[in-house]
Amino acid sequence: MLFDMDGTLVDSEKLWDVALHELAARYGGTLSDAGRRAMVGSSMADSMAILHADLDQPWRDAALGAAWLEERVTELFAAGLTWRPGALALLRAVRTAGIPTALVTSTARSLVEVALDTLGRDSFDVVVCGDEVDDPKPHPTPYLTAARLLGVPVRRCVAVEDSPTGVASALAAGAAVLAVPHDVPIPAADGVHLVASLTAADLALLAALLPPVSGAAPPPAV
Repeated sequence: MLFDMDGTLVDSEKLWDVALHELAARYGGTLSDAGRRAMVGSSMADSMAILHADLDQPWRDAALGAAWLEERVTELFAAGLTWRPGALALLRAVRTAGIPTALVTSTARSLVEVALDTLGRDSFDVVVCGDEVDDPKPHPTPYLTAARLLGVPVRRCVAVEDSPTGVASALAAGAAVLAVPHDVPIPAADGVHLVASLTAADLALLAALLPPVSGAAPPPAV
């Protein structure tokens, strides 16, 4: 089982909103709604590029902006994170069933370590962060890396995502996808099962998303 973090398990996108708008204001500009939507699910490097282009300030130092943003979001994360509806119950059900589980996020390790105070460090067998892979989402590398570390074929995995960027990453890796749109709509696509909320998801649904195993009872979804 492969879980995205921001907007999927916890309602942290609102905290990113605060920090990104504050950074734009420090630059003397205003982040557009379109620019913010384009960042959802993206790596820090891509988000900085989008921000600077949106403000018509491409000369800005991306590393300095990213450092300021990570420090501010760390403060916001530390103040507390709110679970998305149904996310905690689904994660607990998966863990109780003994299903190998990974957190696969575009967020940097330093911020994820803060988020794990809410998520629970024993909730995941593997954690793959955005600054720990050469090619972040929407490339397949994060999900391929998580499946490899879990020791499970990626085609026997279900990825839970909330953004088009994350969905593209999981599909490219070969995982089945349970999509729960949050801030950005997710178009219907082959291999993607859309739900309005994770309150509608359970172990039976996860297992049903996987292709059947010829000649044998299908193993649990992971």
